[in-house]
This record gives sequence, C-alpha cells and structure tokens, in this order.
Amino acid sequence: MTSRRDLLKGAAVVVATTSSIGLGHRRAGAQAARSQIDDVLRQGVDARDAAGVVAMAATDKGVLYEGAAGLRALDQTAAMTPDTVFRIASMTKAITSVAAMQMVEQGKLKLDEPVPSIDPTLASPQVLEGFDASGAPRLRPAKRPITLRHLLTHTAGFGYEQWDPSLNRYVKSAGLPPRATGKLVTIRMPLVFDPGDRWLYGINTDWVGRLVEATSGQPLDVYFRDKIFTPLGMTDSGYQPTAEQRARQARLYTRQPDGSLALQPLETVPAAPEFWSGGGPLYSTPRDYLTFLQMLLGGGSVNGVQLLKPETVAEMHRNAAGDIPCGVLKTEMPGLSNDVDLFPSAPLRWALAYMLNVEAGPNGRSAGTVSWGGLFNTYYWLDPVRKVTGLIMTQVLPFADPRVLKLYGRFESSVYEALKTG
Repeated sequence: MTSRRDLLKGAAVVVATTSSIGLGHRRAGAQAARSQIDDVLRQGVDARDAAGVVAMAATDKGVLYEGAAGLRALDQTAAMTPDTVFRIASMTKAITSVAAMQMVEQGKLKLDEPVPSIDPTLASPQVLEGFDASGAPRLRPAKRPITLRHLLTHTAGFGYEQWDPSLNRYVKSAGLPPRATGKLVTIRMPLVFDPGDRWLYGINTDWVGRLVEATSGQPLDVYFRDKIFTPLGMTDSGYQPTAEQRARQARLYTRQPDGSLALQPLETVPAAPEFWSGGGPLYSTPRDYLTFLQMLLGGGSVNGVQLLKPETVAEMHRNAAGDIPCGVLKTEMPGLSNDVDLFPSAPLRWALAYMLNVEAGPNGRSAGTVSWGGLFNTYYWLDPVRKVTGLIMTQVLPFADPRVLKLYGRFESSVYEALKTG
C-alpha cells in the first residue's frame, strides 16, 4: 500500500505548470526560467513551508507563469491546482477598493469630501482616548470628518484589535463577537486617532463596502458579482462557496513552534450575515485573482472588458497617504499574526487600495509597485513600471509567516529572472 509520505513526495515532484512566457518560440532560457520557478515551489513544499502552494504571474502580454505544488490537504491525495479555492482574506480589500473607485467615477462618492452619513460610526466618529478607573472607555468626538481617502488608505483612525492594544482591550471589555460572525456591531468601533493623523491597518475597508452598498443600491455580494466577477469571468469568487467549490478548497494549517503544520477544522460560512465584509472573507482561486490583477495591470481593462478608466487606475497606484509611514504592524495576537514588516527599513506608503513601495524592492520589484496579501498567507504584487503582476497562495496561520514570506520572495525573484529571458 502506498504511504501518505510517498503520496506527498509524488505530489511535490509533480508540479502542475501550464506556463507560457511570451508568444514566440520556447527558447531554452524561458524553459529554464519556468523550471526554476517550478523548483522554488517544489522546494517550499518539501521543506514544509506549506502543505501546498499555487503561484502565478502575468505581464501586459498575458500569463507568464502558472504552477502549483503539494496537496490541498496533507491527509488527502488531491493536488494543489490553479483552480483550488482559497480563503483570500484581505486580498478582498483591493476588490472593494475597485468597487469604490467605480462609484467615484460615477460621481456617487467623492475621495476628499466627508463620507455619506450612512451610520453614526462614520457620521459622528468617536476617538478612544483610554479607559477610566472602572475600565470604561473614554471617548471624545473626532476633530475632523472621515473621507473616502482616509478609509482607502487606512488613515481614518479605525484599526484591528490584533494590531492595537487599546482596541484589543476595547473589544474584550465590550464583549464584541468575532468579525467572522458578520455582525454589524463588530465594525461599530471607535477610532484610535483623528482622521488623517497616522496610519493603522483596520476595518476601514469594511466601511468602504458599506458605502458601496449604500451608493449602488446593491448588497456587496451582488455588486461584486454583477460589476466585477461576472464581467471578468471570475466564476470561482464569492462570499459563499458552492459544494463543488468547497470540494476544491485548500485546508488551513497553523505553524507550530517546531515548524510543523497542524490541520485546522473547516470553517463555517455564515448563512445570512448582517453585512458583507469588504475587508476580508472572500473565497477565490489563483486563476480568478490573477485575472483581477491583470485588469489593474491593463489600466482597468483585460480581455476586452473595462471596469475602470486608465486614469483612475493610475490614481489608485499613486501615494495617497502623503508623508505618513505605513505597512509596519506590531502584533497583539501572535497566534493570528506575526509582527508585520515586509520591507525592513524601507519607506512604505499606502495607495488607494494597497501598500506602495517607494523604493525598489529586494526581489526585483520597481519603485512604485503596489502589493498586499491576506491573513492566511496569500500575497500579490503589481509592478506598473515593469508591467508584471504575480501572486502566491498558501493557507497558513499566523499571517506574515517567515517561511512563506521567504518562499514568496524566491518566487518573485524568479519571475523577474524569467522576464529577462522572455
């Protein structure tokens, strides 16, 4: 009988690659570049950086690389494939930001005016200044109104409790349920600073999603389906996966102190949440998400479908946070996230949907590259200068797993090497 170890070894060796570098002859250099990326993924799985991994990249000419290694779950035999379903978590935020910029193009939302008063949390924001002797929160009115730019750049004052001690205390003292429950109370939170004063990653994009709903007249899941997913052919993206999509889902693992991976129970999807979160809970596939990235790389258009104007996408890729430093986070919940500092000592800013590299990155990306990821260690980048975009998807906690980040870096570096031979 074939052992599980033998099955895994076989899956790590058989890497699904349907890459296509360029449209000309398959030169030896291009083949070597593809083989190098295959090796990167295979070595990552062999080293248990992840149970399985999918990586893809594209240029403005088309798909550059598509590959996978390992298994969807270590206790199964199904191999990772480019149509494997992943929980993409905060990779949802870029999609919500595109929806908001569609509303801006239509004149229904303004970037630099106070946001519509759809909820007291936005209309009359309160800043958390601390706690009194009894442990009750001390709140005061914010000094200025919240704008859409504040929300899109995470400078509104909202945060996540896993990266802010005062919010962590507030959530515990208020007895708030987890955001995964889909309860509105989970985002009716105070600010931790006045809008525009500094940067803190948080629930801002959930409120962007609420604004899209209010201004479009559609629930966010319907808006995404009608205005983004269906036009782009993203048939495997949504909030509530079908049974068939669930069968293709990669399982989540947590990194143990010894470096091993522990399988987690399959998550429950809320049947009827009070709101659709613009910040996190989408399911998608690498192929679907690469199409979304190709649309952005193409200035709002891909495969003859236009979702945004080129000038809107160009605006989305510019620094929208001024001189405010961004991108570095200190964890309050080590089981959920490691400290986040993806480019130590490098100046980072925030564009209208993602993090912005002010300087060239260590693995080949140009200054002006935008990027971000998702809680379960899925990552993407988009380089408008070199006209290349890529993604890598695993399902591992905590976020910013050092081993997955190294794998991501090796993949990115290999893609830029492939550009030289393509």
